Amino acid sequence: MRIATWNVNSLKARMPRVQEWLGYAKPDVLCLQETKMSDSAFPHLAFGALGYESVHHGSGQWNGVAILSKVGISDPVFGFVGPIEPDRDTRLISAKCAGVYVTSVYVPNGREVGSEHYHYKLEWLDKLREHLGVLGGPGEAMAVCGDFNVAPADMDVWDPAAFAGSTHVTDEERASLSALEEWGMTDAFRMVYSDAELYSYWDYRSGDFHQHRGMRIDLILLTASLAAKLEWALVDRNARKGKQPSDHAPVFVDVAV
Repeated sequence: MRIATWNVNSLKARMPRVQEWLGYAKPDVLCLQETKMSDSAFPHLAFGALGYESVHHGSGQWNGVAILSKVGISDPVFGFVGPIEPDRDTRLISAKCAGVYVTSVYVPNGREVGSEHYHYKLEWLDKLREHLGVLGGPGEAMAVCGDFNVAPADMDVWDPAAFAGSTHVTDEERASLSALEEWGMTDAFRMVYSDAELYSYWDYRSGDFHQHRGMRIDLILLTASLAAKLEWALVDRNARKGKQPSDHAPVFVDVAV
């Protein structure tokens, strides 16, 4: 099963590129973030013509997450499950795809260290861990995919000194991400590339992409049963090139299921 994630930074603006990418990358499951669409505007029919079922959780101008699947979709959960306090934004969707519980996440940015938005981000990550526990726990086949807005380690940013005092790299954010791994998730990319300086996001400004000034903040986390079957992982830098790209590149893994 090929599982992919991509923050498209407006699906309306990026739809032709997403359709093209689906045609050549051929993921079985694709998690999207920042669709910036309402549920009523989401192009289910267009994706259906390409062989993908889809579920979407969006409210319009901001945020928005989706799951596309060629291997079936069932039991969708829109936002945090059951007893967990609902999120004020549309940042999370989960569904079963061929026996794997897939979750697409768009973790809050945090904006400024110490701000209300920063604490909301840390609380959101804690609730994500609780959400996964309610869905089934680390003994289940689960994949959590998306824009985490956290660079797991210094090697995941082009220059740690350039991010000093900023969000995405603080000890608290990394501890929240580590708590997910301690709970039972594995960063699939690092299983394949243990020390490679490869990024998934580059700011549009100042030619950052061409100067390799990026961050690895788009992650695919797998529970043990899937991680044991991991075969390959890739950041598709080519999808960040050309006309009107997203500022993120797709990330995908191949798992023998």
